[in-house]
Amino acid sequence: MGAEERELVANSTVVSALALDDPSLFFNRELSHLEFNRRVLDLAKDQRLPLLERLRFLTILSRNLDEFFEVRVAGVKQRVALDLPLATPDQLTPQEVLRRVDTVAHGLIAEQYVVLNEDILPSLAREGIRLIKRQDWTPDQRDWLHSYFKKLVLPLLSPVGLDPSHPFPRVQNKSLNFVVELKGKDAFGRESGVAVLKVPRTLPRVIALGSEVSTGPHDFVLISSLVHAFCADLFPGMKVSRASQFRVTRNSDMWVDEEEIDDLLTALKGELHGRNFGHAVRLEVPDTCKGGVRRLLMDKHGLTDADLYQVEGPVNLHRLDMLYGLVDRPDLKFQPFSPSTPEGMSGKEPIFTAIAQKDILLHHPYQSFGLVGDMLMTAAEDPDVLAVKMTLYRTGADSGLVDALIAAARAGKEVTAVVELRARFDEAANIRLATRLQDAGATVVYGVVGHKCHAKMLLVVRREAGRLRRYAHIGTGNYHARNARQYTDFGLLTADPRVCSDVHKLFLHITGRGKARKLDVVEQSPFFLAERLIERIDAEIGAAEAGQPARIQAKLNALTDPSMIQALYRASQAGVTVDLVVRGACRLRPGVAGISENIRVRSILGRFLEHHRVYYFHAGGEEVVYIGSADWMERNLSRRVEVGLPVFDKELKARLVEEGLDVYWRDNVQAWELNSDGRYTRVSSQGPPTIAQVELLEQLADYSKASV
Repeated sequence: MGAEERELVANSTVVSALALDDPSLFFNRELSHLEFNRRVLDLAKDQRLPLLERLRFLTILSRNLDEFFEVRVAGVKQRVALDLPLATPDQLTPQEVLRRVDTVAHGLIAEQYVVLNEDILPSLAREGIRLIKRQDWTPDQRDWLHSYFKKLVLPLLSPVGLDPSHPFPRVQNKSLNFVVELKGKDAFGRESGVAVLKVPRTLPRVIALGSEVSTGPHDFVLISSLVHAFCADLFPGMKVSRASQFRVTRNSDMWVDEEEIDDLLTALKGELHGRNFGHAVRLEVPDTCKGGVRRLLMDKHGLTDADLYQVEGPVNLHRLDMLYGLVDRPDLKFQPFSPSTPEGMSGKEPIFTAIAQKDILLHHPYQSFGLVGDMLMTAAEDPDVLAVKMTLYRTGADSGLVDALIAAARAGKEVTAVVELRARFDEAANIRLATRLQDAGATVVYGVVGHKCHAKMLLVVRREAGRLRRYAHIGTGNYHARNARQYTDFGLLTADPRVCSDVHKLFLHITGRGKARKLDVVEQSPFFLAERLIERIDAEIGAAEAGQPARIQAKLNALTDPSMIQALYRASQAGVTVDLVVRGACRLRPGVAGISENIRVRSILGRFLEHHRVYYFHAGGEEVVYIGSADWMERNLSRRVEVGLPVFDKELKARLVEEGLDVYWRDNVQAWELNSDGRYTRVSSQGPPTIAQVELLEQLADYSKASV
């Protein structure tokens, strides 16, 4: 934020007169996303957390930043290249966004490597977990590693010496490569200069030293150190004067014109390979890489000094996450737990009988996601089940849920799967699962042209006592078993005829044709969800203006939609209490006098990725509570197929408010408050430490108390 904006925010008499679309009332999305990653770095620095978990957060930061550059920065760069403005409420130009991103990202990454070198690695070494640098190898270790290199690495390497007949090779997105500077003449009498060496992805990035040469229980060497040490073997008779690792991040967003193609699956197949070779947006090199080589790499990839990141350590830092699995030290990891099974779902009675008796709320990862798989597999085996319909956005490799759908199709059930092929970075996996489902006889559709299908819905149609009865599951997270152990999400199992009828209509709408129509209880985007949310906010405004209690709460992954933000500003001005838990990007500026002083925003980061979406409205004491798949972002409310489900059962509503909202406002360890200047302040511990995720583990899962 510039000096003028700061002065504007500080001057309450001026601010209160601002129009609600004034640019100073909106944070920039890219910069807000970087602030989220600063909070991830804070977790890596938090010495209260287990050491290997801190390392994992450091590698998560690297993966987050990779995607940030691949998608967000790449998109802004495209607009600069095409001289297009950014249609954002903060009204920053693309050039200004890149300038600010450059400053913040360079500082963030520099601090990340300080944490690695001065904190994490020394702490690991004190625990007997060592990444041994080349200069610290013993003679025996060097001999062992050289033998390893010659047997298992060298046969896979193919250096390219640069000359007119060997131009600079195209290196894949985020791949590990080396520039090798050579001296002498080769067999053809050519004066040596520079060679480029790609390190194949089939090679392990972290190598465990053999027990015969280890000096501790857990000694490791990075593949980059190994290749650096012995790359001279690839150039016999030549002298390697310097070798520098490098890594290029490329634009990885894919685009196909859905209006001009006949088959989306075939079109995406053709685009997948190109993702690895999009326009370069970032270059990472070690701090030892000299000016000539740096300039060569930047020139070859069309990059500038602003795109250069010189780091003190491996350029592929995220690969250190392998240590987490290689080191068997439970004392340096979060305490394990087993998800519980909700009351009434013990397996003593058929799952459809249990759901028919009452709605069942699942809270992952604390409660078992396996019940969703049980529902599907039971449907596949049950002769009374006639049809199964399901949306698939991300499922993971070798998904048991997909196996159950295939089993249902092969058993003669009518199976319909809405597979979203355009789920970013999961396109290849979704193409494979769509093909498997089609081969099994399922009806597979790929969503709606121009709109990603992001809704999480499952519908089972069963014959009971001479009539058809429907059962549904609606969730806030993807049908992905591994993510269900790492992400917090809600799911509702229900036989409520109103909900199941609406879900049936939604599937008809997605797979067939017809006008959008209001549903009975479920809200859908891109048609009615945003409209209904605004109506709910306006109702709270009316209550506040009438002197009645009024409150709005929401838990989201991101809050960026200008219309929703302006509606919340109006609510604050009317005196409505607004409490928001927003994990990631948030454009709303809280705490501005006359505009948003009644709005609080906090972010929770911890062991699990906070992922569920819960919306709460006081509604004159009725307490309307939704769960859904949609964040309050333009894309979710306007360009995606999403669902919002009101929960009617009073007991389940109370659970959603407590487990999805209130517990996060008691957290005084892993909570950050958003300030009006865009910075986040970690909430200070007052009284006994309270951690929302630990409370939920103790309450819902099979888990004994741990300090953090």
